[in-house]
Order: sequence, then structure tokens, then C-alpha cells
Amino acid sequence: MTENSLSVSDVKGTGRDGRIMKEDVVKVLNNLTTTTTLPDMPSTTQVEGQSSNLEERVKMTRLRKTIAERLKKSQNTSAMLTTYNEVDMTEVMNLRTKYKSSFETKHGVKLGFMSFFIKACCHALFEIPEVNSEIDGDYIIYKKYVNMGVATGTPSGLVVPVINNAESLSFADLEKKISEKANKAREGLLMIEDMQGGSFTISNGGVYGSLMSSPILNPPQSGILGMHKIQDRPVVIDGKIEIRPMMYLALTYDHRVVDGKGAVTFLVRVKDALEDPRRLLIDL
Repeated sequence: MTENSLSVSDVKGTGRDGRIMKEDVVKVLNNLTTTTTLPDMPSTTQVEGQSSNLEERVKMTRLRKTIAERLKKSQNTSAMLTTYNEVDMTEVMNLRTKYKSSFETKHGVKLGFMSFFIKACCHALFEIPEVNSEIDGDYIIYKKYVNMGVATGTPSGLVVPVINNAESLSFADLEKKISEKANKAREGLLMIEDMQGGSFTISNGGVYGSLMSSPILNPPQSGILGMHKIQDRPVVIDGKIEIRPMMYLALTYDHRVVDGKGAVTFLVRVKDALEDPRRLLIDL
């Protein structure tokens, strides 16, 4: 009893005249073993020696919860498929380098890459209208305009401000809208109406160094284009190996309304326009 820190009052004796027998002590010890609550043990996935102060439980912000719900809804309600291509950015980069100074002087805004991609997508969307459509019950709604969503990262999460009627805007107007929406997003000043009504979205993972990814649709839209990092790679040009600034493009689309032929054709049209940006000026 002394070894197990038991007192006489802890054990009821069953021997003659109430004497405590060995069996009585064993019975008490067995009861203690089965009824004593053991301290919580770390899960099998917890690193040995890890303490609870290395973890933090934080409630989701309303924005993060909305993002999570919309992305999961997109996966559950659409038949998403992604097709890929790559584009030689040489001509766009040369054009941008040649005119960026005079462009900024005249228009008060820098000439970036996004305006070229928006222009190229607008041309392709009018040729392949199903990529610029949405399903509404038993109907397909084809948009005769392009309300371009531009995915923008903020400290709070990803938001997608919309540039309405992007097809009718000049390069300068597009760059001004892009800058305006991006600034509002970073400062947390976007209103609900700034993010409504998009018909197609462009997401640029390249600004974070992404070489290739598969973007998720922004419902109820049927298409989203993923831009990526520009990287010098060897390619064959007229039978010779040259180093060119290449970018992988990814188009995720809703296969319920967009067939593979339409998706591939869309990406080829975007590629053609970017590799010869003069086509954007003469509507080819």
C-alpha cells in the first residue's frame, strides 16, 4: 500500500475482522487504472517535441470564407477541363520596350502586359463565343460584350475586379482601368459592384513565379485564362534553335458548354495575336 500511496481508508478489507488482504489492494489498483483519465496525447501526425504554442487557430475572414465557398461551388457545378499552349512573347516585349516611355508620357500610365492579353482574349472571345457564355438552367447565354475579370491578389485574399465592355477600350483605357482596380483592391476599397457581372477572367500567376497551373473557373463563367512566368527557353525557329521568352498559357473551361475544339482554337487565337500584336490593331 505504501508503494502505491494508498491509505487504510482507500481500501475495504475483506479478511477476518475487516483485515486488508493482498487481493483487496490489487482490486483497488485495478479500479484506479481503468477509471483514471489519462492526459491528452499528441496525435500521430504531431511532430515529437512539438508544443501547442506553435499552432494558431484563426477564424476565417468573410472574404476567405466566400472564396472557399465559390471555388468549391465551381468544382461541384461545372465540368472543368484545362488545355494548354505556349506563346513566344518576343514581339510583345519588343513593342512594349520601344513604346513604353512615350506611352507613359502621353497617357500617364505604364504599358503593361495585361492590356495585350485582354485585347487578345477579346478578339478570341468574339470568334469563339461559347467561351464567353454561361449556363442558365436549360439555356446558354452568349455574351455580345466582354466584361473582363482580372484576378488580383491582396493581403486578405484573391479578388476579381471587373472591367466592363473591355472590347471597346483602347490600350491606354485598359491600362488605366487595370491600375485603378488594382489600387482599389490593394487598399480594400472595392465595392460589390466592382466585382459583379464578369463574363471571362484572366489570372496572372506569373507575378508570383508560377511556371504552369490550372486556374479554377469563376462561376457562372465558362472560361478563365491563366498567364504564367515568362522564361527564356530554347525553341526551334525556321529550323534553328533560338532562345526565346516563352510563357505557358492555360485555359480552364466548362466542358458542358465548350467543346475541346473551341477551347483549343481560342488558345491558338490568343497565341497568334500575342506573337504578332499588329493583328490586334487591324482586327485580324
